[in-house]
Amino acid sequence: MEKISVVFIGLGRIASLLENDPLREKPCTHAGAVAADPDCVIAAGMDTDSDRRSLFSKTWKCPTYSDAGQMIETHNPQIAVVATQPELHELYCTMAANYAIPLIICEKPLSDTHDGARRIAQLSPRILVNHERRYSKNYIRAKEILDSREFGSLLSIKGSLAMGKNRNLRDMLWNDGTHLIDMILFLSGSAVKNVGKAWGTDLESKNGTAFLTGTLERGAEFVIEVGAGRDYVVFELECTCERGRIRIGNDGFDVWESGPSPYAKGFRALIKRPEPVHGPTGYFVNMIADAVTCVRNPSQIPRSTAADALAGIEFLNELD
Repeated sequence: MEKISVVFIGLGRIASLLENDPLREKPCTHAGAVAADPDCVIAAGMDTDSDRRSLFSKTWKCPTYSDAGQMIETHNPQIAVVATQPELHELYCTMAANYAIPLIICEKPLSDTHDGARRIAQLSPRILVNHERRYSKNYIRAKEILDSREFGSLLSIKGSLAMGKNRNLRDMLWNDGTHLIDMILFLSGSAVKNVGKAWGTDLESKNGTAFLTGTLERGAEFVIEVGAGRDYVVFELECTCERGRIRIGNDGFDVWESGPSPYAKGFRALIKRPEPVHGPTGYFVNMIADAVTCVRNPSQIPRSTAADALAGIEFLNELD
């Protein structure tokens, strides 16, 4: 079967450069994942930065361009990866849609504004947004547990986010926070019903803590704690159910279930159980595999859509 031709618009960190990080699970970039997929081929890349073009060409053995339209017309790709800064996503997603490229992969956040995200979501259902945890086997397993209701109903979700010392809270929310909100929606299988007001530190601050609250349509409450001025990174979700609890994040995946308390007679406690999810999560590999399936089967809708991404941005927009 003929390989699927993939082009890249934007050749920065998530497109290619992070592949050099020795600690990250590989592949950890769009180009790394495409190169690892036997159904795909890297056809070309585009960036306005000449150094990035030169490095991408050398690394992935392909031509590069300074003009996206010229690249698309030359290579007639089946997938276009838009990995520019968020303020340019609408421009290049619109361009790719106008060229009738069968599938567009867009980096998160979908846009830097609510209106821009809404317009992108209206372009086509064939836009896959890289909210990568929807493709990660540990988050998929957590969703399976919640969907099975083996612990009863989901009652609440607490999210925690910190991204170092020098970023303000709003910047964290519009970048990494969109992942956190997307995972609340993914794990719960529910849309947001009500959004509470942000309280605590002002979102423009680079110090302190803000708390965001809301209610999901299925009834569970959620709260997101966003911390600035921290000398570390945290991305974590804790899902509390009637008879158990799941904690999942960048540093692990733990499951507890209700059982007789080892500390007090007649009481029940949360007992940690083994959860057989080990090794690579496959987050980028599975994302590209989904993209391949969507190209091969035009009726297939991506697991992570522009509509999904828009829902998270709508939550942030309600906070203003």
